[in-house]
Parts: sequence; structure tokens; C-alpha cells
Amino acid sequence: MKATKAAIDSFLAIRRVAVAGVSRDPKKFGHLVFKQLKEKGFEVYPINPESDQIGGVQCFHSVSALPLNVHSLLIITPKKQTKSVVTEAVAKGIDNIWIQQMSDTPEAIELAMSHPINLVTGECILMHLDPVTGIHKFHRTVKKLFGLYPR
Repeated sequence: MKATKAAIDSFLAIRRVAVAGVSRDPKKFGHLVFKQLKEKGFEVYPINPESDQIGGVQCFHSVSALPLNVHSLLIITPKKQTKSVVTEAVAKGIDNIWIQQMSDTPEAIELAMSHPINLVTGECILMHLDPVTGIHKFHRTVKKLFGLYPR
């Protein structure tokens, strides 16, 4: 499944997002994404089963523990965990899911697609958070140059 610009824009329009796979280690990608989302004005709900707080923000141990008003989920988990996170999200009624590239599996994508969910997969969220900076700005430029950027 190829992500569309409409699906990406729809995901990013909702400024309240849970992030499964947030690391306590500030050098890890999951923590970097969490921090970037907060800096860009998102209301972020970190999910980490082994932490009560990350970056001064209350952490949730599972998707099931999220407040009812959270309808967007970014998944940055190891592949072996992704399908179970999608399963929890579907059961919770979350209808806006972004599975970060390198976390996606065919089973998780198929499960999400079998429900009425706005799904983004195969893309790095940091290439779509304006303003894009650093290496992600370079990657976005290259993808646009070669016609690989979502339309």
C-alpha cells in the first residue's frame, strides 16, 4: 500500500496523537519523533509499557490505556509488536493510524485496511512535519525529485 498525500494530511490535521514505541533514551528514534511532535504543537500521548513518564509527560502502558478522546496513533515499534498494537488500536476505535516505515508488516497493514481507518504506511513522519529540517528535508527533496513523494 502506498501512502497518499490526502491520508498524510488527514493524519497530521488531528493535533492529538498517541505514539507507540516512544523510547526513554533521548538518542533513539522513538524519542526524537515524540520530541519533534511536541515541538511542532501536537498534544502527544507517549506509549511505553515500561515507563510512567517520558519527557515530563504522562506515559501510557498500552493503547488500551489511552483516553477515549485520542483517535490518532503513530506506531514506531519493532515489527514483531506492530500487529498487536494495531489490534489494540482497532479494539479501542482508533481510526487514524500511521505505521512508521520499518515498523510495518504485511499482517499489520492488512489488519488496519480491513477496518475503516485512515492508514499511512511506508513513510517517515519526520519528512512530513513542516517545517522539515536536517536529513529529513534532504530525503523529502530527493523523493520529490524522483517522483516518489506521496501525491
